[in-house]
Amino acid sequence: MNDFINAIILGIVEGITEFLPISSTGHLIIVNQFIGFTGQFAKMFDVVIQLGAILSVVVYFWKRLIPLGHNNSSKNHRIFELWKKTIVGVIPALGIGFLLDKYIEAHLFNTTVVAISLIVGGLILVYIESRSSSARINSIQDLDYKTAFFIGLIQCLAMVPGTSRSAATIIGAMLLGASRVVAAEFSFFLAIPTMVAASGYTFLKNGMFLSGHEILVIAVGFLVSFIVAWMVISAFMNYVSKKNFKPFAYYRIVLGIFVLTYFGFLHS
Repeated sequence: MNDFINAIILGIVEGITEFLPISSTGHLIIVNQFIGFTGQFAKMFDVVIQLGAILSVVVYFWKRLIPLGHNNSSKNHRIFELWKKTIVGVIPALGIGFLLDKYIEAHLFNTTVVAISLIVGGLILVYIESRSSSARINSIQDLDYKTAFFIGLIQCLAMVPGTSRSAATIIGAMLLGASRVVAAEFSFFLAIPTMVAASGYTFLKNGMFLSGHEILVIAVGFLVSFIVAWMVISAFMNYVSKKNFKPFAYYRIVLGIFVLTYFGFLHS
C-alpha cells in the first residue's frame, strides 16, 4: 500500500511541476528522499510517469497537433510544420542524451546538484525577466527551423537534474527572441518527443524485469500525473499570457537554498 501512496504523491508532484520552470525531476528527487522511495526502480518510475504528464499536452492541444479530420489544407500544413520544427528541436537531446545517460544517472542524480541547478536557473530567470527587450517571435509560425534547433540544444542543459526542461526551453526561446507565450507553447510541444524518447528508452532498459506490482505502481503514478498536468497546463497558459516568470524564479532560489541547508545539515 505504501508504494501506491508514494505513486500518488509523486504523480501529483510530477503533474504540477512538469511544465512549470521549476524542475519536475529535481522535485521528484527531493520528494523521493523525503518519503524514502529510492533505488533503481524509483529512478525509472520518475522518468516513465513523466509520459503521463506529456500525454496531457496532446489532449490539451489536440486540435493544434493532430491533422486528422481537418479539411483545411492550410491548417494541416501548419500542423505538419509544427511537428517538423519539434522534431528538429529534439535532435540534440536524442544524441547528447544517448551519449551521457549513464554518466548523468550515476553522478548527477543527487540533492546537491538539484539545489545548485535550482538556484542558478532561478537567477537566470530573474535576469531574463529584468531585461527590457521586445519579442520578435510572436507565434509558433514565426519560429524558424534554426531557432527550433538552438532551443533544442539549450534544452540539453535540462539533463542536469534541477535545471528544468521547461525552464531551459523557455529561457532558450526567450533569449532567441520568442515571446513568453510562444516560449511556453514550444516548450510543451518539444516535451512530447523528448519525454516519449526518454521514457521509452528507460522502460526498454528496465521494463523486462518489472514485477506485476511494480507495473501497477507505475500505472497509478502515470494516471495521476496525467490528470494533474492536464489541469496545470490550462492555468499556466493563462498565467503566462498576463504575467512574467519571476515568481517561479524566486521559488527556485528559495527551494534551492532550503535543500542545500536541509540535506547539508543531515549529512554534517
